[in-house]
Amino acid sequence: MTSLAKVPCTIVTGFLGAGKTTLVRHVLENAGGRRLAVIVNEFGDIGIDGEILRSCGIESCPEERIVELSNGCICCTVADDFVPALRRLLDHPAPPEHIVIETSGLALPKPLVQAFNWPEIASRVTVDGVVAVVDGAAVAAGRFADDPDAVGRQRAQDTALDHDNPLEEVYEDQLLCADLVVLNKADLMSVQQRREVTGEIGRVVSGSVKIVEVENGRVSPTVLLGLGVAAEDDIANRFSHHDAETEHDHDDFESFVIDLRRFEAPQTLVEKIAEAAAKHDILRVKGFVEISGKPMRLLIQGVGSRIQHRFDRAWQKDENRRSRLVVIGQKGLDTAAIRNLIQD
Repeated sequence: MTSLAKVPCTIVTGFLGAGKTTLVRHVLENAGGRRLAVIVNEFGDIGIDGEILRSCGIESCPEERIVELSNGCICCTVADDFVPALRRLLDHPAPPEHIVIETSGLALPKPLVQAFNWPEIASRVTVDGVVAVVDGAAVAAGRFADDPDAVGRQRAQDTALDHDNPLEEVYEDQLLCADLVVLNKADLMSVQQRREVTGEIGRVVSGSVKIVEVENGRVSPTVLLGLGVAAEDDIANRFSHHDAETEHDHDDFESFVIDLRRFEAPQTLVEKIAEAAAKHDILRVKGFVEISGKPMRLLIQGVGSRIQHRFDRAWQKDENRRSRLVVIGQKGLDTAAIRNLIQD
């Protein structure tokens, strides 16, 4: 009977700033009447991505079916956060026909896939597929692998190798668990760079994994949804650098919040963030800011020194126009210097 069919879930993974939220928003906007729900996980204290999705006003996915989990990385809080959130969606009088799960940029997807075998939910949901979103321009710039061939040779000699580059471990774990790779921001790469990055990804993933080149996360839902992989039944074939660990943490990374004053112009803030990113090892910046004389809220999103901004929606009548940024980087950021630079 149809009522007993498992609800398919698509896991969208990918490193910080790869474009996961943009991709999920595109799926919601082009759902074709399909009843969707979204679980979005944040690394940091402010729920920027969930707020971006909730502000869309998309009929196929109303606010009550957008669930935000910000109590730590989703792969570490399965029992406390993820499973209860999933059950609440499934128990809704009009349950979703498909659930899209956007992990934080630092999540390892394999533990999340394994959670679908938990007795509480195993008979009700299935992993339709794992989609890894890759920031092609960042990879082309060597952001995640200083020397992939050398790393490969070292791994072959020592399977217990503990990487010195935690960014690369996270990036590769996400690829190794993927059923589909979305090579995003293709418009920011040359033809040669696309070829090289595609080849680099191809050396990591299984030969059966397709790589799709896109711009601005624009992938048709017919491509992303309905893969029918049942990834939870194939967990043994999804390698992870952390397979030998009984648990893991994210102590290699940290995040903090900067409260800002109202700015006169977006470009002034963009220049300050770009300068801070150039001087410090900042991986990701995102937040909302008030601009003088503007009735709309400014959304800021940055990957390294590449900063994007746009007015995403009008401030609500009684809304506190609070300007705040989340800054994410590797452990050891000079938070005082970054605050002073951006707040000045």
